[in-house]
Amino acid sequence: MSDLLETLKARRQVPRSALRLRVRRVVVILSGSRGGSSLFKDILAGHPRITSLDGELEPLLALSGNGFGLNSDSDRIGRVDNADELASGILDELSFASTRIMDTASLLRRWRNRLLLQFPSRFADAGACHRLEQSLQETLGRLGPEDPRSDSELQRCILSAVFSDEPWRISYYDGLAAPQADRYFDEPLKIEEPPFVAPALRRRPLTEAEVQDAVLLFKSPSDAYRIGLYEQLFPNAELSYLHLTRGFAQSVNGLMDGWLYPLGFFSHDLGRIGCELAIPGYSDTVPFGRRWWKFDLPPNWRRFTGARLEDVCLNQWCSIHQGILHSGVGALRVAFEDFIANPATVAERITGRLGLGPLVLPNALPVRMATEPPRAARWRRRGALLLELGARPEVRETMGRLGYAMEPGTWL
Repeated sequence: MSDLLETLKARRQVPRSALRLRVRRVVVILSGSRGGSSLFKDILAGHPRITSLDGELEPLLALSGNGFGLNSDSDRIGRVDNADELASGILDELSFASTRIMDTASLLRRWRNRLLLQFPSRFADAGACHRLEQSLQETLGRLGPEDPRSDSELQRCILSAVFSDEPWRISYYDGLAAPQADRYFDEPLKIEEPPFVAPALRRRPLTEAEVQDAVLLFKSPSDAYRIGLYEQLFPNAELSYLHLTRGFAQSVNGLMDGWLYPLGFFSHDLGRIGCELAIPGYSDTVPFGRRWWKFDLPPNWRRFTGARLEDVCLNQWCSIHQGILHSGVGALRVAFEDFIANPATVAERITGRLGLGPLVLPNALPVRMATEPPRAARWRRRGALLLELGARPEVRETMGRLGYAMEPGTWL
C-alpha cells in the first residue's frame, strides 16, 4: 500500500508550500456522523470570504501518513506527522464559490487528483491514468465559463465519460446512487470514503494573495477526536469552532441506515489489520459486514466489534458529542434542527459571530449524503428501539447537555 500511495502522490503533483504560516482564520465544524454537517458546510462555503475543500480531510491525512493504521489506532490524532505535506495538500485544494465555471486547466487537475483518491487501484496503472487525463480533457474542454447546465448535470456528464466502460461506478457518488441487487462498494484499496464528492465546477482556486484574508472552513465528524490538529497545521491562525448538534434518535437512525447502505460510508477496512467484525444486525446481514467499519472510528471502537448495531451507532453519537463537551473548546453551538427550520436566522448568527458579512442562501437547501429522500421524523420507523435507547442515563445526560428535551414529539 505504501508504494501505491507514493505513486499516487507523484501523479497528483502537489507542490510543497509554506503558506500555512500565513493563514490567519480557520473555522472547524464539530459534528457527529449523520448530523447534517455536509449540508451545513456546503451552505457556509457559499460565503465569498470562506474557502473550503471539495470534501473532507480524510484522504489528505492518509496521503501524509496520518490516521488509523498509520500513526493512530482510531480516528484520534494527537501529534500531526508531516505537517508541511498535509497543509500543502489542503492549500492546493481550497477554493471559493463562484458564479463562473473554473478554467479548464484547473478543473482538469482538480478532477484528476480527486479521482486518483476515489479509485486508486483503477488509476494506479500509468496507462489508465493517461486515459483518465484524456477523457477529462475531452469532456472539460467542451465547457465554457457560462455553461447554463447545473453542476449536478455537468458532474454526471463528466463521470459518464470517465466511466463509460464501467457506468456502475457512478453509483458511488453523492446524489448519483442507483442501488442494484448484489452491488456494493468492494474496492481493493480505499482512500476517500464513499459516497464520493464530485469536484464542484463553479469554484475558483485560493490564490497566494488571498491566504491571509481568507477564512478556511473544515468539517469532518472525526475532527471531534483530533481537536488541536488545525492549530498544529496553521500555528498563526485564530481558530473558531462551531458545534453542530442533532438529536440522538435522528442521528442513530441515520447511522443504522448508513451502516446497512451498500454504496457508501465505508471508512475503515478492518480486514487489513486482521480484525473481523461480528456485529449483530450488520455482520450477519450484509456481505461486507465482517470487514468494513462505517463512519467515524471512536477511540473505544474495539469494545464494539461484537456489539449490536444500535449500540455501535449510539456509541458513535455519544462519543463524539461527549468528546466535544469534555474538550472544553469554546464553540458556538448550533442545532441542525434549527438550521433546517430557519437557515437564514442560523446563518446570520454564525456570520455575525465570525465577523463576516451576510451570506446569500440558495432558494432551496440541497440534499447531501442521503441514503433515501429526507422526510420528517424518519426515526419513528425504529421508534420502539430508539425509545428504549433513550431511556439510558448516558443518552438523557448528553441530550440535556446539548439542549434537547427527552420528548419524542420534539424530535424532528
